Amino acid sequence: MNADTQAPGPCDELLLNNQVCFALHSTSLLMTKVYKPLLQALGLTYPQYLAMLVLWEQDGLTVGEISHRLLTDPGSLTPLLKRLEAEGLLKRTRSRDDERVVLVQLTEQGQALKEQAKRVPPCILGASGQSLERLQQLQAELLELRANLQQSL
Repeated sequence: MNADTQAPGPCDELLLNNQVCFALHSTSLLMTKVYKPLLQALGLTYPQYLAMLVLWEQDGLTVGEISHRLLTDPGSLTPLLKRLEAEGLLKRTRSRDDERVVLVQLTEQGQALKEQAKRVPPCILGASGQSLERLQQLQAELLELRANLQQSL
């Protein structure tokens, strides 16, 4: 039996390249690097882009609702939203009914940026080297994995 056909050793489950978590992590890092120049052209960071995607999908959400959609803590989202507000892309206002609730709405400039952002997905598709159908399948598999992991918590 040569080295290529040997049975797996007792510690193979601890090899870095056998870890699903590392495959996800390293792919995420590379995906973010591919996005970076595309988003710089829009004046956005990747986390800001994600927040804008949520608002382009449904404007007028609360910070809590945006946080829930992005699976993040509202406290970590606030500085990001403040920067987007300083850039003139959105406005934050306190709810009249409950001053603890902050409503977020796109400005005209924020809404107009959506048209420019439409150039991003085709570039990502091209960089992936995958078909749209394959990426949709992969996304569905990742969403299923995410749901399973959420249930395990």
